[in-house]
Amino acid sequence: MASALAAKMGLNSLRRKQAKNFNVRITTMDADMEFSCEVKWKGKDLFDLVCRALGLRETWFFGFQYDVKDTVAWIKMDKKVLDHDVCKEEPITLNFLAKFYPENAEEELVQDITQHLFFLQVKNKILEEEIYCPPEASVLLASYAVQAKYGDYDPNVHKLGFLAQEELLPKRVINLYQMTAEMWEERITSCYAEHRGRTREDAEMEYLKIAQDLEMYGINYFPIRNKKGTDLLLGVDALGLHIYDPNNKLTPKCSFPWNEIRNISYSDREFAIKPLDKKTDVFKFNSSKLRVNKLILQLCMGNHDLFMRRRRVDSLEVQQMKAQAREERARKRVERQRLEREKHLREVAERARDDLERRLIQLQDEAHMANDALLRSEETADLLAEKAQIAEEEAKLLSQKASEAEAEMQRIKVTAIRSEEERRMMEQKMLEAEMMALKMADESERRAMEADQLKQDLQEARDSERRAKHKLLEITSKSTYSPSAVPGDAMPPDLSFSRENLSFDFKDTDMKRLSMEIEKEKVEYMEKSKHLQEQLNELKTEIESLKLKERETPLDILHNENTEKGTSKHSNFKKVRREARSRQGPLVYGPYKIYYFLPD
Repeated sequence: MASALAAKMGLNSLRRKQAKNFNVRITTMDADMEFSCEVKWKGKDLFDLVCRALGLRETWFFGFQYDVKDTVAWIKMDKKVLDHDVCKEEPITLNFLAKFYPENAEEELVQDITQHLFFLQVKNKILEEEIYCPPEASVLLASYAVQAKYGDYDPNVHKLGFLAQEELLPKRVINLYQMTAEMWEERITSCYAEHRGRTREDAEMEYLKIAQDLEMYGINYFPIRNKKGTDLLLGVDALGLHIYDPNNKLTPKCSFPWNEIRNISYSDREFAIKPLDKKTDVFKFNSSKLRVNKLILQLCMGNHDLFMRRRRVDSLEVQQMKAQAREERARKRVERQRLEREKHLREVAERARDDLERRLIQLQDEAHMANDALLRSEETADLLAEKAQIAEEEAKLLSQKASEAEAEMQRIKVTAIRSEEERRMMEQKMLEAEMMALKMADESERRAMEADQLKQDLQEARDSERRAKHKLLEITSKSTYSPSAVPGDAMPPDLSFSRENLSFDFKDTDMKRLSMEIEKEKVEYMEKSKHLQEQLNELKTEIESLKLKERETPLDILHNENTEKGTSKHSNFKKVRREARSRQGPLVYGPYKIYYFLPD
C-alpha cells in the first residue's frame, strides 16, 4: 500500500511539473475557496491572492494553518507552498485563520470582514471549549450571536423553537444544569430581545468585547519543562508570555509582559526569558519537539512585533483604512437611519391602510345593515298599510258605536237628573234622621246624668239613715260609748323612684392613614462594563439553582475560585507592572532580540 501511495504521489508530482500548476482549497470560517497556483508560488503569493479575494487589508493578523502529525504548523510567507510538509494530494487543503489576536478588538479591528472572521473563529473556539467561558457569559454571548444572524427580535417571527437547530452553547454548560432546550432558548431569547437596533457588525463587536476578557482568549498553550524537569504550560498571547500549571489554564503562575522582557534566546531546544529587571532570575525552559519550538518562536516574534506596532503611530495605510472605515460607518449609519425612517413611514402607511381597510369593512357592514333595515322597513310599511286599513274600518265601527253611546249617554243623563232629585230628598231625610238621633243621644245623656244624681242622693239618704239608726241605738242602750277616732285616710307611702341617668360617651377614634414615601427612580447611564457585569450576575443568579455540582469540570471550579478571590485575566499584569515600577521607575520599551539556533 505504501508503494502504491508513493507511486500516486510521484504521479501527482509529475503532473504538476508538466502542468506547472496545482490546486489549493482554502477553508475559512465562513466558506471554502479553490485556487489554481503555480508551482513556484511562495506562501506570500497565495496569501495575497486569498486576501484580495476576501477584500481583506488587515493581513497581519492572519495566516495559513495546516495539520502535521500530532500538531499544527503555519505556512511561511517566504517559502514555497509545496516545500512545506503539507499533504501533496490535490487539492491541497489549508485553513485561513487568525494567527495573532488584538489586545482591544474595538480599537484595532478596522474592517468589517476582519471583525467577522475573528467573531466566527472565537465563537467556534468557545463552542469547542478551547476557550473556557462561564455559563452566564455563554448565554449572553449566544444572544449576541443570534442578533448577528437574525437581526432584531420579532415575536411574530421568532417563536419558541426557532433556535432548536442552532449550536449556541458549549456542551459543558448544557450538561452542567438541569435545564431543557426550551428553557435555554427562553433565557437566550430574553437577552436577545434587549439587543434591538444593533446591526450585525455591532452585535459581533459586542461579542468580541465580552470574549476578549475571558481568561483563555487568544492564548496558545504549549507543554514545556523548566530546568528542574517540572512539567508546565507556556502561554503566548498579545500581552506577553505566561507560565501555567498543567492543571490550571486560567490563572498563570507568573507572567512576562512584552515590555518587561529584555530578550528571548533559543539554543539547542532551550529557551531563556531575560526580564528587564536584572535582579529577576532568567527563566529557562525547553520543549521536546523541534516543530513546537519553531512555532513558539514564530508566535513570540509576531506577537511582540504587533505589541510594539500598537504603541507607535499608525502607518499611512492604517490611517487610510481607519478613515475609510469611519466614512463607511457614517455612511451606513445615515443609510440605516434612512431605512429606519422609511420603515417607520411604511409602518405608518400600513397602519393607515389597515385602518382604511377596517373602516371600509365597517362601512360595508353598515351598508348591509342599512340595506337590511330598508327591506325590513318596506315590509313594515306594507304591514302598517294593512293595519291602517283595518284601523280605518275599526274607526268607522267605533264611530258608529260612539254615536250609539252618545244616545245612551243622553238617556242616562235624563235618568240621572231624576235620580239627582231623589238623591237630594234622601239626603234631606238622612239629615233629619241624624238630627233626631243627636237629640235623642243628648236626651239619653241628660237622663243618665239625672239617674246618676238620683243614685247619689239615694246613697246619701241611706248613709243618713244608717247614722240615724246608729245614734238611736246609742241613745237606747245608754251606755257610755267612746267611739274610737276614726282614722283618717291612709296616705299611700311616698314612692320615690330614682332613675339612674345613663350617659354614653362615644369617643371618636382618630384614623390616620399611613403615607408611603415614593422614592424617585435614579435614572443614570451606567458604564457599559458595569451594565454587562449586572447582566452576567443576573443570568448567573437565574440559572444557579439548576446547577448540578457533581458535573462541574476542573475549569469551572477554578473559575469560581478566581471569581471569589477577585482575580481576573489582567490583574496579574497590573501586579507585575506595579512591582516593576516600584523597583526601577517608569518602564521603557527595550529592544527585542531573539537568538535561536536550529539544527539542519
